[in-house]
Amino acid sequence: MGDWAYDTVLSGSLIMATAVALLAGLVSFFSPCVVPLLPGYLSYVSGMTAAEVAADGKSARQRGRLVLGAGLFVLGFSAVFVSYGVLFGSVGMQLREYERPLTIVMGIVVILLGLAFMGFVPWLQRDVRVHAVPSVGLAVAPLLGVLFAIGWTPCIGPALGAVLGLAYNEGTAGRGAFLTAAYCVGLGVPFLLAAFAFSRFARATAWVRRHQRGIALVGGGLLVVVGVLLLTGLWGQLMTELTSWVGSFEPVV
Repeated sequence: MGDWAYDTVLSGSLIMATAVALLAGLVSFFSPCVVPLLPGYLSYVSGMTAAEVAADGKSARQRGRLVLGAGLFVLGFSAVFVSYGVLFGSVGMQLREYERPLTIVMGIVVILLGLAFMGFVPWLQRDVRVHAVPSVGLAVAPLLGVLFAIGWTPCIGPALGAVLGLAYNEGTAGRGAFLTAAYCVGLGVPFLLAAFAFSRFARATAWVRRHQRGIALVGGGLLVVVGVLLLTGLWGQLMTELTSWVGSFEPVV
């Protein structure tokens, strides 16, 4: 692994932050903003009807169309989210001399976003989605992904906001991009799995839909814990220990 890649992936607090970002992406997918509307999303990005999306026994062509549409949709929102990560990471790099007070502020922000994710801060859960939807089909699937990202639905916004707070704390554009890309993986992979085998995926996530409130509480609680760690300075200490451990690791081969 090159020096740049090592610095980007294995140094600082990025390892733990990446795990948080992946989990935040998964929790965002299983939020009430996404899972119940999944047939609609897949219908728009593929140009198929919701009934066709949900039907068993789809042809290889139909399944390929669904997967391609979902992939283009994921690329669309990933481009927006990763650009946010670059921006927040770059700003954090410029303000490194104020690292400690700004980390305290970010800790407070992440705590608030975690509470909002759990439904305890109503004014942070206002719907600002773009409601105008263009014509359906593969050609507009990336645009729909961009609109999905810009909308920052009330369920996704707090989790993504917390990830961007961690991207800011990382202090480089590369790490910010990597962290938001991890969030996009957590959010995007289930879209692709649902497109590939919707019926089986829907049955597998039935339990999740029945327990969405509990998932919101757990996910929000995780963000609150991260915020407290940032606020108290324990995040930096833990990440220093983790970086030291990773740096001392020597592969067997």
